[in-house]
Amino acid sequence: MTNHKVVSRGEWLITRRELLRKEKDFTRLRDELNQDRRNLPWRKVDTEYVFDSPNGKETLAELFEGRTQLLVYHFMFDPGWDEGCKSCSFWADNYAGIIVHLNHRDVTMVTISKAPLAKFEAFRKRMGWNFKWVSSFGTAFNRDYHVSFTSEEREKGEVYYNYGTSTFSGSEAPGISGFYKDMDGTIYHTYSCYAAGLHMLNGGLSLA
Repeated sequence: MTNHKVVSRGEWLITRRELLRKEKDFTRLRDELNQDRRNLPWRKVDTEYVFDSPNGKETLAELFEGRTQLLVYHFMFDPGWDEGCKSCSFWADNYAGIIVHLNHRDVTMVTISKAPLAKFEAFRKRMGWNFKWVSSFGTAFNRDYHVSFTSEEREKGEVYYNYGTSTFSGSEAPGISGFYKDMDGTIYHTYSCYAAGLHMLNGGLSLA
């Protein structure tokens, strides 16, 4: 940083206005992408997933808590780990405080991990989070939404993640998934996002 270019105020304003033009182009494109995301077709969820929660056993339908929309953050926490993923923890610090605002917009947000409930409950308390965090341990949920991988897949070095086959050696990967529940209780998978697509969820990255 000590060799960074230093210019006059006038030259700085010229370059800053050029960057502003690009930022506005990006904002317009992002608005288009957001609308395209909302227009995606839905897929009916036929599997009856049951999770371990602080309230006992809860189905996917019950996680909506009476709202029509559900957001799930797939937090990397393998059953064999003693702590959650550091990157996911950074993301959790960013979304922990916004959930109450989502609730007022007919959206419930929960965190789901493959590790047993007791293991990450201690970690959640240590981190000072109060969001709802449930366990998919013993279910196919993480596999069905492509955020947990078998030892066989890891030995081959190829897993299905982010809508394609890639080289990956870990047992867990991050993601976020959206669901909608209609008046008759039918649940639809509306969206899932992985890898660098999650960066928009983390406002801290834009400040660094």
